[in-house]
Amino acid sequence: MKKVFDTLGGNFEACREAEEWCRERDIAVGIMERVQPRGLLTGPYHIAKWHNLSGPERRELDGTMTGDMRHGPVTIELKGDEADYPVVATQDEE
Repeated sequence: MKKVFDTLGGNFEACREAEEWCRERDIAVGIMERVQPRGLLTGPYHIAKWHNLSGPERRELDGTMTGDMRHGPVTIELKGDEADYPVVATQDEE
């Protein structure tokens, strides 16, 4: 699946919107690194910068976040369909 966030305004607005979308679905987002993708992995993970991930680690990711993180647009690409990544209820909402 591919999802594009193109919130106007600069100052990382599209990036923050994409990160929030991932957070709501329990998708960990890799550390930001200039002009490099950010890894995405479902679950409670800490993902290193792209240049620190090995080839096998990159292949194990569920997807990537790419684009101009400061000004947008930001694109999320994940394996499967959007229905495979439902919103996860937090304990506060239960």
